Amino acid sequence: MSKAFTRESDDLPERSVLPRPQKTLPPGVKNHLTPGGAARFQEEWAHLTQIERPQLLAQPTSDSSRERLQRLGQRLLELDQILQTAHIVDVPPEPHDSVRFGALAELRESDGSMTQYRIVGVDEIDLDRNWISWRSPLAKALLGSRLGQVISIQTPAGNRALEVLRVWYPEQ
Repeated sequence: MSKAFTRESDDLPERSVLPRPQKTLPPGVKNHLTPGGAARFQEEWAHLTQIERPQLLAQPTSDSSRERLQRLGQRLLELDQILQTAHIVDVPPEPHDSVRFGALAELRESDGSMTQYRIVGVDEIDLDRNWISWRSPLAKALLGSRLGQVISIQTPAGNRALEVLRVWYPEQ
């Protein structure tokens, strides 16, 4: 067998190749962000470039530090992409009687239970906090709904009826 198809040493560890970040929006669709989301991404970018990267560069070179630098560089590229394509959507003027981008909506389920969802940009999604993308089916059903309105959405578990009880725009 030709040496062109073998490694020089089987003792060397394999280098991991990090996957490239996937685009989250189709071409031509604006990358909506809340003002708070844009600020968080800018703060993260500043922290990574001014603190994390210099600390990693000051460490002795090792496989783990190279991998951490590679991950950091990838995150910086992702943040650059987010911030360069961001369309920051300001809070709409009062009265806040309908659900718009950035809103936190308090809803009553048909069984009487209460839930809240915040409609945010695709890069801001946080399911632990019920922050959903404006492109999700639930957000699309909620957008434009008014206080007191009951919306209906089809889910894998069946039809859900949700009444809009309160709408507000958090600071963050």
